[in-house]
Amino acid sequence: MSYCKCVIKIERLRALGHELRRPEADLLRQGNYELRIGREGMNYRILYFFHGRMAAILAHGLAKEREVPAKDIRAALERKRLFEQDPQTHTYREE
Repeated sequence: MSYCKCVIKIERLRALGHELRRPEADLLRQGNYELRIGREGMNYRILYFFHGRMAAILAHGLAKEREVPAKDIRAALERKRLFEQDPQTHTYREE
């Protein structure tokens, strides 16, 4: 199941943070990175950025054939901008 592979990659990101490298992760641009997940010929990507040294923020997810489309990178960059303006508002808290 693709969901399980995504969870595994997110756990690897949590464990390794900035140390996670290709083929599992790669820098896209302007501080946005991609988690790279492949399953049954399909490529899934979770776009993320770092908030300081302690947190990786998952900004966008997609399935792709070749390169990550510019519109998806723009969506992640916009979410990064919004988060950086007001991290408290965009942070999940369990009640």
